Amino acid sequence: MARGENTVGIIGLGLIGGSAALKLREADYAQRFIGFDADESHAQTAVDLAIIDEAVALEVLVSLSDIILIAIPVNHALEILPIVMENIGPDTTVIDFGSTKHQIAKMADKHENREQFVACHPIAGTENTGPKAAFPLLYEGKVNIICDRENSSAQALEEAEALIGALGMTKKYMNSREHDRHIAYVSHMSHVSSFILGQTVLEVEKNEQNIFDMAGSGFASTVRLAKSSPEMWAPIFTENAENVLTVVDQYIENLTKFRAMIEEKNEEGLRDTMAEINVIRKVLEQD
Repeated sequence: MARGENTVGIIGLGLIGGSAALKLREADYAQRFIGFDADESHAQTAVDLAIIDEAVALEVLVSLSDIILIAIPVNHALEILPIVMENIGPDTTVIDFGSTKHQIAKMADKHENREQFVACHPIAGTENTGPKAAFPLLYEGKVNIICDRENSSAQALEEAEALIGALGMTKKYMNSREHDRHIAYVSHMSHVSSFILGQTVLEVEKNEQNIFDMAGSGFASTVRLAKSSPEMWAPIFTENAENVLTVVDQYIENLTKFRAMIEEKNEEGLRDTMAEINVIRKVLEQD
């Protein structure tokens, strides 16, 4: 869907916002792309890489944009959203791409312009950050979850769905509270596990060259997420603390049981447990 003369404003010009801008430009979604980033060097890099046409102040972006995409860490999104919502025009749509949804949805619900807001979560990303990490195929074939769609106007929802389609994503709908509960299991816990494994290996194996020499593909894939941005993930864990803590507690309980079977040299128990877990292959490999 070509947006003609419209202007898209991107708040946050790193991997998420930058990749969206690159793909939308390819799709001829809008004539003009402007951006704001709290890191001025990121903003300049985004201009240099033709991710956006121009870097502007936040208030300028809000006043000029027909669609505003918020693609910053969730704690900063909570700070910026009230400013954005207070100053948008009557036909502007605001879309948030954060990884947690309930808190920002609750904040939006209190605002008189709530129906112009659409809470989204694209299930896409890499461990890399910054505008140089952006690439247009990040979202291709991925899923975007739209939360609390009943609180968005038909126009705003249509705009968000068109943008999601232009990015090459499919869409699903979910309650924001349920989204945060489910995402704690399938995304947030993966990052917790990866960070802690990386920490454990670094603490035990002081000789980093030995890690490099002995690391196989399994270790590399397991700790890949430990290279993710602390600035992004610390706020995600705290914003979704209730759900993350529930998953962590369950993880610790299962890990304790697994440890006990190893200590007892219970090979049968280990085999049975791992065989039960192997069912995950069917879940992940289904079409």
